[in-house]
Amino acid sequence: MAEDTPERRPPLFDQCVIALVQSNLLSANTISEMANLIRENGGEVLEPNRKGQLRIHEATHIISNTIDFEEYNEATAMMIPVVNASWFRSTLHRNKVAQVRPYSPDPRMIFSSVNLTCADIPDTDKESIIGATLALGGMESKDLTRLTTHICALSMDHPKCVEAQKRGLKCKIVLPHWFDDCFRLGKRIDEAPYLLPDPEILRKGADEDVVIPSSQHLAGATSAVPQMAMPEKSSGRPKLVVFSQKKVMLSTDLNINNRLRKMLADLIMGGDGEVTDSVDECNMFICHYRDGPQYIRAAQAGKDVGNLAWLYHLIVHNQWTSPTRRLLHYPIPRDGIPGFENLKITLSNYGGDARIYLENLITAAGATYTKTMKADNTHLITARMHSEKCEAAKDWNIEIVNHLWIEESYAMGEVQPLTNDKYKHFPPRTNLGEVIGQTFFDERRLAELYYPGGEDKLDATAKKKRKIKEAAQANVYAVETADRNFDVMKDSSPAAAKANKQSKATKVTARNIVTPAKSRHVASGKENTTPSVASTGSRSAKAAAMSKLHNLAPDIALYEKEKKRTKDGTGPWGGKRAADQIDRERAARSSSPAARRGDPDEDDQEAEEEERTSRRPAKRAKMSLPDVEMRICLTGFKRWVGDKHKEDADKKKLRSMGIQLVQETQPCEYLAAPYMVRTMKFLRCLARGPEVISSDFIEACLETGKLQDPADFILKDKENEKRYGVGIDTIVSRARANRGRLLWGVPVYCTADINNGVDCYQAIAEANGAIFKVYRARSGTTIKPTKPEEDGNAPPEPVYLLTSQSAAEKALWPKFEDMARNGNMEPRVVVSDWLLTVAMKQELSFDPKFLARIWFSNNPE
Repeated sequence: MAEDTPERRPPLFDQCVIALVQSNLLSANTISEMANLIRENGGEVLEPNRKGQLRIHEATHIISNTIDFEEYNEATAMMIPVVNASWFRSTLHRNKVAQVRPYSPDPRMIFSSVNLTCADIPDTDKESIIGATLALGGMESKDLTRLTTHICALSMDHPKCVEAQKRGLKCKIVLPHWFDDCFRLGKRIDEAPYLLPDPEILRKGADEDVVIPSSQHLAGATSAVPQMAMPEKSSGRPKLVVFSQKKVMLSTDLNINNRLRKMLADLIMGGDGEVTDSVDECNMFICHYRDGPQYIRAAQAGKDVGNLAWLYHLIVHNQWTSPTRRLLHYPIPRDGIPGFENLKITLSNYGGDARIYLENLITAAGATYTKTMKADNTHLITARMHSEKCEAAKDWNIEIVNHLWIEESYAMGEVQPLTNDKYKHFPPRTNLGEVIGQTFFDERRLAELYYPGGEDKLDATAKKKRKIKEAAQANVYAVETADRNFDVMKDSSPAAAKANKQSKATKVTARNIVTPAKSRHVASGKENTTPSVASTGSRSAKAAAMSKLHNLAPDIALYEKEKKRTKDGTGPWGGKRAADQIDRERAARSSSPAARRGDPDEDDQEAEEEERTSRRPAKRAKMSLPDVEMRICLTGFKRWVGDKHKEDADKKKLRSMGIQLVQETQPCEYLAAPYMVRTMKFLRCLARGPEVISSDFIEACLETGKLQDPADFILKDKENEKRYGVGIDTIVSRARANRGRLLWGVPVYCTADINNGVDCYQAIAEANGAIFKVYRARSGTTIKPTKPEEDGNAPPEPVYLLTSQSAAEKALWPKFEDMARNGNMEPRVVVSDWLLTVAMKQELSFDPKFLARIWFSNNPE
């Protein structure tokens, strides 16, 4: 057999089909570099489908630094590995495809970044620690390597610890107590108190003060009702892309006024989304309570159901996240959680956002929160076991628990038993506020309690989406509960405990199916049953009627006066003549069958007709235009050049067919052009991913006078497709996947004297999410000087300068390059064709031929 020589060895990413997911944690520049390296090493970068979605079924790996992308559930259901960027770097470093398990971005895999080796640990403890670490996403190696992140040891005397210090490795040497505390809580706490050679847990007492930490998981999730002001549209704000190609429904149970509702709708539509009143059509359903037919319908159909706080979070962070990932992003139960109604709960040792979050969570669960503690309190939730309240609670026999009890009770929809050790575990030198807000909802449990059944009412798409969610949830918990037979992990997850007690789960399910919605509360007749902008109480209705009657009083008086005018028939129209005609018409209507039946609707129509007739004479009805069926952005069209009258006439004709021509800044479903033109309008509109059709469609509609099928006019431009090396179908798919984030976070500077002006390049760059600035070598456009150490020794990010070749612009090139290098960035002085090509291909790439010095030397004027 021939040897496997380097020449015959298959490429590193051979047979790998890899999808890359852009996010705030994985920049467009990084994705561009990774894509090039994947292709160079024999792999394939997976293009999105026509809808801009990941083609999950074709992928072998998905690289994402977060689970906050919409196809994550489908990937989990199909068991496609989702890994972070460290997997890619490790593969390149080792020249071998790395394992996928240790590189999961799922925060529930708390040891996903841990590479463990054990030192002087007893064998039984070593087996438990290694088994639990592997089950929660970590890796273990017998020997100390450069990839080792943690050494578990009892002292610094072991050869592994000595070698790590001698070689200057960055691994952490921790006591086994750290692993034990993490296993008991099911959360990863900070290693600092456990670090050798001088661990804080052995040096300080448990009763000494500990700094209250800030929690990074509570940003925008401390309350179900957002307390911050809604950010309005601003020229300085990045483009809102999170609602692109989405339909959002705002429920009537949201306690917001018309002004705020309109502001939210404007933000959604300004971000290329739509606001709808149909549950079946929407992608996102926003409501306050988890009950009512609309909520049940949306949840059963697999829609993204969240509350107003979740909507605010999407707007502020401009990135999609699941509403079930944070407890107060999901609609709250109207009557709380069963079992909490008689509980009085107080807090200790929590501060800042964590305290606000727990106060709101206690209230949402249906319990009573008390700021001070008295003997009638039932529970004390504390982050540490040492405070005045803790001492008093022991004397008064008040239950002392950590926040995991209230979080998991709320997530599971029932009070969790206090016999679970994790709820009463308090590491001695840790404030548990650092792991608050990390509990997820179990969607299967939500379905059991609040929207059971409904499969017979779902269409094929909704059924598929629901099955994907169920399979994803099952796979997540299968991973979480695997290899957890050791004692330290027993009962660490309420979901796992329920899986082992099937009979109990069945009993709970049956009980809750009987009353999926709190109809008892709805039928109570109280005025505050369903908060709404407009009151439905009888008192407000009477006030509105009296106000309307008061406003009509002058008209009634004038009508009575006109009735008394001239009795002959020669007077002007009005008065007796008008009154007599109205009386005759009224008499004729009263003889109709509807009037004899006393139809209330008919009476209302008569009153309205009488009011209108007495005020003004009837007008001839205008011809109404048909609804808009197609919104088209048209560019490069020659038919109307120099003939404004013909353009206006043709636009009216198109509008009568249901076609509306819009500007590139407005929402549209179609982009029409004779070919792939590099105009500002074409490239700016293309970033939103509309269907690209030929402008022959407009010609055909005008010539035939009938609306044509746009599918027959899909744009075909073989010449330009060959020039750019990509087909129009692929470009549109990329644009829909990018959602205006092609250049997200990429700094693009432009000289003030560039050919064709700054405005057109600014519009194209910002339509694709770039940070655009005009460079004049002044203080307002400089990059802050930064040393590599301040950037964590990360490789320099590229920064671009668009330029032409005038003498004044060439003089700016060296200044720009010096500014970029001083800011630990890689300067790239490029011609405008680089931006136009990137925007046309909808792929961030870089070819040295676009560098200004090379371009102008090869293309002299």
